[in-house]
Amino acid sequence: MKVRPPSPMSVSKISPRRVSVAPMMDWTDRHCRSLHRLVTRHTWLYTEMVTTGALLHGDVARHLAFTPAEAPVALQLGGSEPADLAKCAKLGEQWGYDEINLNCGCPSERVQRGAFGACLMKEPQLVADCVKAMRDAVSIPVTVKHRIGVDTVEDYEFVRDFVGTIADAGCEVFIVHARNAILKGLSPKENREIPPLKYEYAYRLKRDFAHLEISINGGIKTLEEVEEHLKHVDGVMLGREAYHNPYVLAGVDTRFYGADTPVPSREEIEAGLIDYARGELARGTYLGAVTRHALGLYRGAAGARGWRRVLSDSRSLAKGDLTIFDEARAHLREAVEAIES
Repeated sequence: MKVRPPSPMSVSKISPRRVSVAPMMDWTDRHCRSLHRLVTRHTWLYTEMVTTGALLHGDVARHLAFTPAEAPVALQLGGSEPADLAKCAKLGEQWGYDEINLNCGCPSERVQRGAFGACLMKEPQLVADCVKAMRDAVSIPVTVKHRIGVDTVEDYEFVRDFVGTIADAGCEVFIVHARNAILKGLSPKENREIPPLKYEYAYRLKRDFAHLEISINGGIKTLEEVEEHLKHVDGVMLGREAYHNPYVLAGVDTRFYGADTPVPSREEIEAGLIDYARGELARGTYLGAVTRHALGLYRGAAGARGWRRVLSDSRSLAKGDLTIFDEARAHLREAVEAIES
């Protein structure tokens, strides 16, 4: 296929998506994003995937409500009908999201039954139609998150042609999970671990489509790795590491966005989370819905196991008493005192 020449004005030198946290089902809800915002002000955040059916036939507020403090945040949609996606993209814009992202990477059987997710990579023109419909409906960016191949299709030309077709529909931002999606025989978890990572495919996409913004995703765990990838692409998306170890994001603002604010300590983040939890309790939120995202805040620190155990205790959480944080923190102090003695 013909690759268009670069357009230097299309992409800023430092993308707002320079570092982002992946959309993760059952994990990146508004409480998770609020915790991440206490760690980093600039990292781009994504919602869990929301299907068009859930928005068109369900409780819109339950799926789309978020707090201004979470911004910038993108709404990820799952669907394959251009008209439905356009309506949902419009809803997302009306609710204040900064970006609409189309999921073309999820390999789960449930998603496949809905004829969207990774199986859409087999129908690039349909994806292009979906992108065009959404772009016509909204003024905010419409982006695509995808894999590098499907099943046994492993040639670079497959993902190159996919990106080229979608780019012709006006999409300028692509988030590349640098693994194949195996639609039959592997679970979603196995699909994140077994297909080999091919970062070079994402690098080649950036070379072939210099005018596009290309972010890379898959198996990235440290800021040192982020820095290395940014030599080749515009952005890096962290996945489960950012969830299980949220403090990995603490140095992002100064290191990758040039912010002059001090790196927050874990204790400062915890204090902010307690304030957030207090407000949520006043609204009737179950405390465990907040604390479950903070289990990894002290990952690697002495006493972290006790912290996790206390904040996972359903009986204590049901009381809605914020002194549970004092009890959890005591395990950290005791562990440090034991080491020092």
